[in-house]
Amino acid sequence: MGKLIFIVSVSVLSLCTVIASVSGYDGKVGGRTEVEDVKKNKQVQEVGRFSVEEFNRREMRRGGGTNNVYGELMFAEVTEAEKQVVSGIKYYMKIEVGTKSGETKIFDSVVVLKPWLHSKQLLNFSPSN
Repeated sequence: MGKLIFIVSVSVLSLCTVIASVSGYDGKVGGRTEVEDVKKNKQVQEVGRFSVEEFNRREMRRGGGTNNVYGELMFAEVTEAEKQVVSGIKYYMKIEVGTKSGETKIFDSVVVLKPWLHSKQLLNFSPSN
């Protein structure tokens, strides 16, 4: 009887943990959620800055930045962002950048963070449509 009570207790506790986890992600495990007040969110702004810096580094490795029609990009701010819980946190961002010619452009960026590995990976960085 004591073993049965223990099993039931563990099952109820597991169910409560799952429900709490789903509630913590607005009921959309694996779905994208909008980042609120993105312009004041320090982590999102840092990830956006990383995106631009990593893009510039990759362009330099490919031939001194000559493949990029805009030249070296300068981070201004992340204007919109969504996040998705995957094996880490995936950020989908719209980033405002400045160009050497003084123009302002918007780029789409996707970055995956894995904090437990101290890892950031730029998956996509391209001009926004």
